Order: sequence, then structure tokens, then C-alpha cells
Amino acid sequence: MKKTESAEGRSVRLLRVGEQVRHVLSELLARGDVHDETLQSHLVSVTEVRMSPDLRHATVFVKPLLGQDEDVVLKALRTNTAFLQSEVARRVNTKYAAKLKFLADESFDEGGKIDAILRTAHVKQDLGES
Repeated sequence: MKKTESAEGRSVRLLRVGEQVRHVLSELLARGDVHDETLQSHLVSVTEVRMSPDLRHATVFVKPLLGQDEDVVLKALRTNTAFLQSEVARRVNTKYAAKLKFLADESFDEGGKIDAILRTAHVKQDLGES
């Protein structure tokens, strides 16, 4: 008997596995398990992990505390990808070890831009605020 799975079931699974990967990476970075001076000297938030439908690829969105040295931190994460992938594979029970891709989380920057736009005199006038 073939197991049928709805699109909703798959998306819930993707979210669940993504959250597990996020927790593992957050824990590794917070505890200083990655032997890298840059990563040990910066607090890095893993804000989101998006899994591909086949669970073979994970896009990891990160943000260093206060956005400091973002390029340096991303380079350090990319340098240590093999170690991080092996730890994720060991701790998250999936058929395949996900390939990790690290990107800067730009959502905070976007929120700041929107907030600045909403505070302009022109927009306040349109919103009926003084």
C-alpha cells in the first residue's frame, strides 16, 4: 500500500524539518562548537531555514548581532559548511544530509525601510496623522 501525502502534509514536514535544522545550527553556534575564531567572537542568529521539497537543500538565513561584520560571519559559516552539514545530518533524522547554503537575512533591513517610509511627512498626511 502506497502512502499518500497531501501538499499540506509535505509543507508541514518541510517547516518541521527546517525548524529542527534551525535549532541544531543555533545550538552549535551558541555553544561555540564550531572551532572558528570569527564564529566564536560573534553572536549569530539563525532566523529561518527553508528546506527544498526533497529535503536535500537547506537555505539558512542568518543575522549577526546588530548586523556587525555580516560578510565576515557569512564567509566563516561558508568555510565551516562541511562540519555544520555533518552535525545537522547526525542530529536531524532525514534520509539525506541536507546541503546548507548560508545567506544574510535581509528581512530586518526591509522592515526598517518600510518603517522609515511610514514616518515620512507625505505618508503621514495620506494616513491622516499629524
